[in-house]
Amino acid sequence: MLTLVPEAIEHYARQHTAAESEVMKTLREATYAETSLPQMLSGPLVGQTLRMLCRLSGGGLAVEVGTFTGYASLWIAGGLNPRGRLVTLDVSEESTAIAQRHWAQDELGSQITLKLGPAADSIKALEGVIDFAFIDADKVGYIEYYELIMERMRPGGVIVADNVLWSGRVLEPSDASDHALVDYARHVTQDPRSEQVMMTLRDGLLVSMKK
Repeated sequence: MLTLVPEAIEHYARQHTAAESEVMKTLREATYAETSLPQMLSGPLVGQTLRMLCRLSGGGLAVEVGTFTGYASLWIAGGLNPRGRLVTLDVSEESTAIAQRHWAQDELGSQITLKLGPAADSIKALEGVIDFAFIDADKVGYIEYYELIMERMRPGGVIVADNVLWSGRVLEPSDASDHALVDYARHVTQDPRSEQVMMTLRDGLLVSMKK
């Protein structure tokens, strides 16, 4: 993954950001020990950003598309209100088993519901108005997920998409994922229903707020 800032600056930023919990730390270590692509893990800077945005959006119903090992899920759950819930969607039983094992060790785990299966189908089946969403799954599906969530989101709700800079490959796209991310950024930027900001945090976050 492209490093957008020097490691010393990254370290300084982490020192001045809310720390991860012990469960999060253990989960992060398990992800590196038990998975073949641990770099898919969202770090604490992204995690705290998600938690704050979820809290600012009201924290009633949050949706995460792409659970992986559930590290970001715990951060998002920390931004829920006491009656809020996070519905997180994935297709991998293997990686989500790691997630569930660690969620069970954290009181926030009681506010997280995992749904296995195609994300589009799970979003369509959701009940309630969405306050916050995090999209971090197959890149070619980003626009579809965005549209399905936007239809179910309240005004003032927030959608965050991860990896929108894709280690810089969006500047010279070549494969399907590269082009999908370029298309997603264009789609969101041209959407009159939302206003957005692209953040150069980690591998890039595109934050959209429904008007």
